[in-house]
Amino acid sequence: MPAAVGPYALLAFVAAVTVADRRAAGALLLVDLVLCALLAAWMLGVHTLRPAWRERAPVMAVFIAVLVLLWAALVVRSPWFGFFTPAVYVHAFRVLPWPWQPVGVAAVGTVAGTAQAYGVDKSTAAGLVTYGAIVAANVIPMCAFAWFARRDDRRNEERDRALHEAREANRKLAASLAENAALHEQLLARARDAGVQDERQRMAREIHDTLAQGFTGIISQLRAAEHAGDDPPGWRRHVAAATELARESLSEARRSVHALRPEPLRSARLSEALAGVVERWSALHDITVQVTTTGTARPIRPEAEAALLRIAQEALANVAKHARATRVGVTLSYLEHEAALDVRDDGGGFDPARLDAAAESLRADRGGFGLIAMRQRIESVSGTLQVESEPGAGTGISARVPSERAEACA
Repeated sequence: MPAAVGPYALLAFVAAVTVADRRAAGALLLVDLVLCALLAAWMLGVHTLRPAWRERAPVMAVFIAVLVLLWAALVVRSPWFGFFTPAVYVHAFRVLPWPWQPVGVAAVGTVAGTAQAYGVDKSTAAGLVTYGAIVAANVIPMCAFAWFARRDDRRNEERDRALHEAREANRKLAASLAENAALHEQLLARARDAGVQDERQRMAREIHDTLAQGFTGIISQLRAAEHAGDDPPGWRRHVAAATELARESLSEARRSVHALRPEPLRSARLSEALAGVVERWSALHDITVQVTTTGTARPIRPEAEAALLRIAQEALANVAKHARATRVGVTLSYLEHEAALDVRDDGGGFDPARLDAAAESLRADRGGFGLIAMRQRIESVSGTLQVESEPGAGTGISARVPSERAEACA
């Protein structure tokens, strides 16, 4: 409120002083009063009562121009109106945008210098120089002040813009952190679910590879013992074999629960453990098996060794249950970048397409779950499994695991 009333109060004070001075001199006062009234009406109608117009640069430029002209007319008539200079400066600085502001400030400085040089004789060269110096003393500092004020305003605008951008960046960062936290929670939940599922599949494979195969062998030996009732040595041999299978199955089941390495690999290399498994299987089922190891032995990861050994056991179990084979070949090959296990038989074979077309039914048919479990097991160690079979032409199973990765992880 004082800022709005101040220019009018100052104008009234200067007008009163002028009236008193000019009345004492006997001068005509009507023109001065009319000009003061016009000046007050102009400020009131264009600036004070129209706050929305202050945002319109062309309107304010016209406002300052008319204001300076009316004020200049008053200054020419009476130097006392030079005391109105602060009010005009305030209007020029407040309402004029850049680059019009220095022009308006220079105009105000010129009128102010004219009021200050009212008594200087401008008809002489010395008088003109003095007048010019007085005007310059007003214009130059005020224009410099306007320039510095503009620079500070720009710095403040840049600072405010930088603060706004920083706040916006912080807001986006906070939103991203919240989103990442939510995604992290989802990933943890999925990882837990995947871990549970992987553990279930691991236990299913281990149970299939240990208990299921062991029970199958035990049942076969007990049936053979029943048929050898009149042959005591044969009966005792089959019962002893069933007992040994039960012990081995129990030991492997305990090791599977604790995710330990298979018993044959605890103190032997893969080739030696494979030979031992094949030898026991051959003696149990009375089927000839040829075991071959090729290439230079390379270290592979323990879990990859366990996977190859389990695949060999499962492949031999499938041969005993389904193939009706007379000969089996097991080959362990150490290649440059991988290790390969091949198990081939001369049995009846089957159609591998049935595994892909009806996986669920194959779990209960011809060892289908065994083939699926073998594939899951070998893929869990970054390996591959291929099954080649044809009805009447035998079956070949090839499992491969990378050796270079294994060496890097060893």
